Amino acid sequence: MVESLTPESFETIVFEKKGAVAYVTLNRPKVLNALNQRAISELRTAFEAARDDSQVSGVIVTGAGDRAFIAGADIGELASATPVEAEQHTRDGQALLSLVESLGKPVIAAVNGLALGGGCETALACTIRLATSTAKFGQPEIKLGLIPGFGGTQRLARLVGKGIALQLILTGEMITAEEALRIGLVNEIVEPSKLLARAEEILAQIAVNAPLAVRYAMAAVNRGLDGSLFEGLALEGALFALCASTEDKTEGTKAFLEKRPPKFTGR
Repeated sequence: MVESLTPESFETIVFEKKGAVAYVTLNRPKVLNALNQRAISELRTAFEAARDDSQVSGVIVTGAGDRAFIAGADIGELASATPVEAEQHTRDGQALLSLVESLGKPVIAAVNGLALGGGCETALACTIRLATSTAKFGQPEIKLGLIPGFGGTQRLARLVGKGIALQLILTGEMITAEEALRIGLVNEIVEPSKLLARAEEILAQIAVNAPLAVRYAMAAVNRGLDGSLFEGLALEGALFALCASTEDKTEGTKAFLEKRPPKFTGR
């Protein structure tokens, strides 16, 4: 495990902020942006920085080059791992992607190539997934005598349904962006030259809304999927009431009645 990482010390990713958007780019194009332990640690530091920065309203994650988003785990590193090391590896990956999913700010996966194994799982943890027509998705761990270990067995089934998820996981099949769109794995297919611009456009649409309401809406959906409909409705009601106690709710309703744009402050 790499300790005391800062954006200035990153070796495997590029972390940038432009306005209210943080950009996280996997930068290992020679190995198709494969996830090694260093990359996982650096990604966690980057997402924690984005979460804690009040000036950041959303994050875009993508891969360097035009061949891969994230092509999976670093197989050389994984091949020599002991069972204890393998368990730590999966726990680190799960913790990272739980952070991404529960960041409290929208995270858009701009999938510009191969999204396999841990790469597909990274996309699954994001709020919204955009893909170019050349992108491909898959969970090929079964071909290595393994199963998905960064949340793929759980998030994929929740997103596309049990039957399709099991087919993809058990065959290790790689699917096209068009098929990913058809089954609901991705939200949109975008031309490569417009991929980041479209992600920025969506984040801009979200950013004009009340930050607390955005956070609570994502929490209601994500946490509600883990329980029954009854439990989900109870959570929704509690978060709705919490929104109603905010200054943003007062401003939003007042602005609507006064027929003017609201000025949200996140309070």
